[in-house]
Amino acid sequence: YQFHLPSPPSLPILHRSNVKASSCSKTTTATTPPSPKYYPVNNIFCVGRNYPSHAIEMGGNPHREPPFFFQKPPNSSLVDISLTKNISYPSATTSLHYEGELVVALGGERGGSFGKRNVSLDDAQNMILGYALGCDLTRRDLQSEAKKTGRPWDVAKGFDGSAPCGPVMVLDNCEEDLVTKDDVLQLEVNGSVRQKATLGEMIWNVREIISHLSRYFLLREGDLIMTGTPAGVGELEIGDEVRIVCGDLPECSFKIVSPSS
Repeated sequence: YQFHLPSPPSLPILHRSNVKASSCSKTTTATTPPSPKYYPVNNIFCVGRNYPSHAIEMGGNPHREPPFFFQKPPNSSLVDISLTKNISYPSATTSLHYEGELVVALGGERGGSFGKRNVSLDDAQNMILGYALGCDLTRRDLQSEAKKTGRPWDVAKGFDGSAPCGPVMVLDNCEEDLVTKDDVLQLEVNGSVRQKATLGEMIWNVREIISHLSRYFLLREGDLIMTGTPAGVGELEIGDEVRIVCGDLPECSFKIVSPSS
């Protein structure tokens, strides 16, 4: 059989200097290859209940128990909001929920160790290429049914268009990180704030998430990690406009439209 495979999903890459003046004093040497303009996505990993307030509102334990993970298929789920601002309301649900999240992009420019399991916290930091903002769209009614019956969440979390993401902002050579625990992750619907929390409120921080995840998967360049959502999740209707912001990261904004649009 012969058929044409689609190009791998990708997100645009930005440097801090594209958005604001960088604090870097170092310059890139002539031998350093230029960064690609797009970040090809390999896997999308997601962390469940990583903010105490969200764990409580979902009926879970807010204490520091081991993180749990699920995945979204990148070829169908990922939406580059720089190309389209419209997300179709999905089929088979009457309860579409938003979940604003910090997204970690893994990559090799920082000298990370890929293809290894049981990554240390120090190696985990080196594996971070940059960050983006995204939304874990969820068919909440189907997820609730799956929880009651002990079934997987795939149809609730991995449907077409369920992972809209903004551009990936990459770390410059001299930067330790692009985000701090005091940065505020905020999601608005039609201009009204629905979710708001500092990144320091995460139960498991980014390095710990990477280290835990590497116990179960080989982490590679191109892997995205959605790091969990704070309290305030809620329903979206056709016509709603969503905006997610955090620190200096490029915002993620989109509109829910009718499937026929």
